[in-house]
Amino acid sequence: MTDLAPIQAFLLCATPRAWVDWALQHPDTLLIDHANCEKKAASTALNLMYRYVEHHELLHKLSRLAREELRHFEQVIAIMRARDIDYPQIAASRYAGELRKQVRSQEPGRLVDTLLIGAIIEARSCERFAALAPVLDEQLADFYSSLLKSESRHFMDYLQLARKLAAPGEVEQRLPLLLQRERELIESTDQEFRFHSGVPGGR
Repeated sequence: MTDLAPIQAFLLCATPRAWVDWALQHPDTLLIDHANCEKKAASTALNLMYRYVEHHELLHKLSRLAREELRHFEQVIAIMRARDIDYPQIAASRYAGELRKQVRSQEPGRLVDTLLIGAIIEARSCERFAALAPVLDEQLADFYSSLLKSESRHFMDYLQLARKLAAPGEVEQRLPLLLQRERELIESTDQEFRFHSGVPGGR
């Protein structure tokens, strides 16, 4: 059983029950957007590997992460196919885009912020898998529970890389700002359901 305590201590808020209820009302969109998130996670890792080739530990950890994210993508689309769920193009939630607006433009701050945001996104994904598992059907509950181990390691990989590559005190300065913005996105309203959306809001 994956220990969620470090993730719960890291994030500033839990997923609101209103989002969980919203997810149960949109089971197809949950899987579609989950597949998109896994693709994006792999893409982010690969982009970092291309950009920062001088950091050997980053290359090692993120190559493994990218492989695992693509494997998760394959598993999600297999479930979708078995359930006869189409895979249309849907717009991403504002979550990741709004977080990335906080990234500093100059190096090495850009890399540190990108790694910290990677840690935040992976932590939230883990927390949401755990929130969903008790209320989903048996197949999805088992699948989401099975993702917790690797996704929690991804969270730690990103956070450890940020700490190693940051200047002294930099993570302690930047992380509270990024986590506060993340909390705002999770607790505010969104018009459309997504895996990382906030709570449902009226149109």
